[in-house]
Amino acid sequence: MLDESLLDAPEGLAEADRRGLLRGAAEAGARVRTAARHATEAGVGDLKPDGRPRAVLIAGPGAAASHTADFIGSLAGPGSPVTRLAPTGVAPAAGALRWELPGWVGSVDLLLIATPDGTEPSLSTLAEQAYRRGCSVVAVAPARTPLAEAMAGVHGLFVPMATSPYDQEEPLAASSPGVFWAMLTPLLALLDRIGLLTAPPDALEKIADRLDHIAERCGPAIATYSNPAKTLAAELAHALPVVWTEGSAAGPSGRRFSAALAELAGRPALVAELPEALAAHSALLAGPLAASADPEDFFRDRVEETPALHARVVLLRDRPIGGLTAAPAARDLALSHDTPISELEPEEGGDLETLAELIAITDFAAVYLALASGA
Repeated sequence: MLDESLLDAPEGLAEADRRGLLRGAAEAGARVRTAARHATEAGVGDLKPDGRPRAVLIAGPGAAASHTADFIGSLAGPGSPVTRLAPTGVAPAAGALRWELPGWVGSVDLLLIATPDGTEPSLSTLAEQAYRRGCSVVAVAPARTPLAEAMAGVHGLFVPMATSPYDQEEPLAASSPGVFWAMLTPLLALLDRIGLLTAPPDALEKIADRLDHIAERCGPAIATYSNPAKTLAAELAHALPVVWTEGSAAGPSGRRFSAALAELAGRPALVAELPEALAAHSALLAGPLAASADPEDFFRDRVEETPALHARVVLLRDRPIGGLTAAPAARDLALSHDTPISELEPEEGGDLETLAELIAITDFAAVYLALASGA
């Protein structure tokens, strides 16, 4: 059950936020600036690349690495394929995870290691394996960790992870905003330097500015009726989120939102990209999860009984390619099945700014849903 009264009680939200999630979302802009500075101090700007890599591989644990790979792949396009190396193992623990390089990796490829831990023995071994094959290696991880020492031994580039003085000793949730931006920002700076994507220093500063702007709009002191993140959290209180995305930045944002809802708030969500989402989820909206499938009983005990779970479409949109958009068809399909729809569309700006806005609002929404539901 969602305690909607908590959404408009900043002191209550702060007391419920034992994992520092809300603070991490609010400090995302500052984390980007710190991470960009660490990248500069590590020497990213002094690199003299000899062409683009044939392929980029990203290794690291959990959602932080998978989201980073997803966004970089979307921004980089097909020029140099971006592949995440998924770990194997018997448990999601630093000592149990294992990563392996594909047999084809060589001197024309680039390995990126992104981890908020840095104690994984297999990642140090992976860096050594890449070095023996002549593959360039870059790592983003906390300073003074075994991985940092291993990177010195393989002559790779190590960028200390941007941390906050308020970070807890316990590992943060992999979907937390602070971890995500600390991982992504140095890699954006690096890949801009080697020509894989466009993310110059002024673009990173614009990301930080947009994140600060969203933090002001979505902060805990802003009332629900004028706070897009709190509004979305309240709308999803008793709903199954069906996340539809449109645009290059919206796709990875939707997948991150779905993962954050699961990890932070304990809520399931479905995600698909338009226009294919209309066919993929048409039967779902017409089935037992549709709002019209189970009309509300006037005599239902609203205190003791949990409301029935119904689908709610969340439409995340970037600017449509070539002016073509499936948004009208999406609205028509949802409304034809009495399914409510929430829409988020970023303000004007560059690709990185619109991406940052979609991430920031949905991150805040996932955090508010987690705190108000006691997750």
